[in-house]
Amino acid sequence: MTDVSVIIPARNEEFLQQTIDNVISNIRADSEVIAVLDGYWTEPGIPQHERLTIIHREQSIGQRAAVNEGARLSDACFVMKLDAHCAVDEGFDVKLMADCKEDWTVIPRMYNLHAFDWKCNACGHQVYQGPIPKKCDKCKKSEGFEKVIVWKPRLNKMSDFMRFDNNMKFNYWGAYKNRPEAQGDVTDLMSSIGACFFMRRDRFFELGGMDEAHGSWGQFGTEVACKAWLSGGRHVVNKNTWFAHMFRTNSDGFSFPYPLSGKQVGRARKHSKNLWLKDKWPQATRKLSWLIEKFKPIPDWHSESEVKAMNEKVGIKSKKRKRNKTDKKIVKVRRKKSDGTVYYTEKVKR
Repeated sequence: MTDVSVIIPARNEEFLQQTIDNVISNIRADSEVIAVLDGYWTEPGIPQHERLTIIHREQSIGQRAAVNEGARLSDACFVMKLDAHCAVDEGFDVKLMADCKEDWTVIPRMYNLHAFDWKCNACGHQVYQGPIPKKCDKCKKSEGFEKVIVWKPRLNKMSDFMRFDNNMKFNYWGAYKNRPEAQGDVTDLMSSIGACFFMRRDRFFELGGMDEAHGSWGQFGTEVACKAWLSGGRHVVNKNTWFAHMFRTNSDGFSFPYPLSGKQVGRARKHSKNLWLKDKWPQATRKLSWLIEKFKPIPDWHSESEVKAMNEKVGIKSKKRKRNKTDKKIVKVRRKKSDGTVYYTEKVKR
C-alpha cells in the first residue's frame, strides 16, 4: 500500500508541471501524485514518472468530482488534495503522516507562493507576478516581457487560521493566533481555504468524499472543515510543515483559467448554507452551534464587544479609525459590475 496519494485536480492550469515536479522532488515516503486533467490536455505533455499517474477527462467534470475520482483510483493509506499551482515542504508527506490521527483532517501551514516574475526584454528588470506589464517601470520601454519561474514560498506571507462567517463566507482569522488554544505545533482550526487538505483515505470516504451537489467550485474549505468537526472528528493546522499557494487576482491575464460565473459560486453558497446552518448533513454527530461555541467569540457570529474583549485579553489593541474630510460628505462611487466571483488574494490583514 502506498503511503500518500497527492491528488491534483487541474483544468487549463499553466503551472501544473511545476506543481507536479515540486511535489515529487519533496516526497520522502512511498508516496505518489495523481493528476486529474479535467477536460483538457497539457501542452506540452507531462513527462512520465514512476510516481505519477495521469487521469484524463475529455469533458470537464468539475473540481470536486475530479478529487473524488483521484481518491477512488488511489490505494494509499492517506490522501492529500492540492491545487495545481502550489509548492510543498521537503518531506511534507512524512511530517503530515506523523501528526494525523484516524479522525483528523490536517491542513499544513500556508504561505503565499511566489510563482514567477516578469522580466523586461529591454533592461532585464523583473517585477512580481501578475498581469503582464504594458511597459517596464524602470526603463519605461515596452519591448516585451519574459515569464521567469521563481517557485518559492513568501515566508513573510503566512496564514495559519481561517474561519467562515454567519453567511458561510471564507475569512482569514489572524487574530486567533494569539489565543492560548492556538499555541503549539498542531492546533485546532475552524475552517480553511480548501487548496490543500490531508486525511486517511478511508476517512475521506467515510465523510462522503467531496459533495458534488455543491457544484464544481466554491465552499471547498467550509465543506472540509464542517465535515471534520461535525462528524465528531478534528480539523487542525500542522505548523511543522507547509504548502505555498499562488493567489490569482481578478485581472486580465491573471485570473481563473476557465469560466467561473457568479451563479456557480452562488449555487455552492446556497447549498452550503442549507446543509450546515440548518444542520441537514446526515452524518453529523454535532450541530453547527457546537462548532460556533467551541471557537467563540467569532467575528460576525458574536457581538463586537465580546470579540473586542477577547482581543484585548490576548494583547490585540483595537485600531482607531482616522477620520478624514470625506467622512463628512456623501460620496457616490460608480462600481464596476461584478459577476459575484470570489478571489482569494494576497491583500489580506493578518
